[in-house]
Order: sequence, then structure tokens, then C-alpha cells
Amino acid sequence: QVQLVESGGGLVQPGGSLRLSCAASGFNFPTAAMAWHRQAPGKEREMVATLTAAGNTVYVDSVKGRFTISRDRSGKILYLQMNNVKQEDTVDYYCNARLGSNVHWGQGTQVTVSS
Repeated sequence: QVQLVESGGGLVQPGGSLRLSCAASGFNFPTAAMAWHRQAPGKEREMVATLTAAGNTVYVDSVKGRFTISRDRSGKILYLQMNNVKQEDTVDYYCNARLGSNVHWGQGTQVTVSS
């Protein structure tokens, strides 16, 4: 059974840093295409960063140079390092795994950027 469990969200000041984690199980993590998305209340879910099995990354323009997606293959953890956070980064963050034609989601973790 595929499971994705996010953690690491919380309150952070503008300009600060936060690292989100997504613990993966139930599938071949090193070969899976992974991603972080985020969703604000009343808005569509937005792709933040993607990471292919080959290590290629794509970022939404608003986080380029600030966020970094990576994976710990042995620990089966997907990370999102968030630096220089801004108030507009205050939303719920979700990791997902694309396995063939299926996409699996975690339950999300909330990030609040506030002074």
C-alpha cells in the first residue's frame, strides 16, 4: 500500500527557513517521480517542485532560487528545503508520487509564514 506522510510544517518568520519531509513507503521510491504541491483555501492545487528518478528538477517561478526539492533514497524521504520564505508561502503543502498512470497524495502539512 502506497503511503506518503508529510511533516515539518509550522510557523516560520518571513526570511526564515523550513524543511518539509515526506516519508514514503509501499513503492519503489528511488525510481518514482515525486513532487511537492501546495494549495491555498479556495484555490487550485499548485505544483511547487518536481523531481524525476534521474534527478531532474522543475520549480514554479515563484520559488526558484528559494526552495530545493531532494530525496534520501535510502531513507525513502522526499524533502522540500524552503529558504527566504515569504508570507505568500503560507499554505498547505502536499507531496505526491506518480506511479505509472496513478498519482498518490499525502495528507499535507501546513506552513504559516508570519512575524
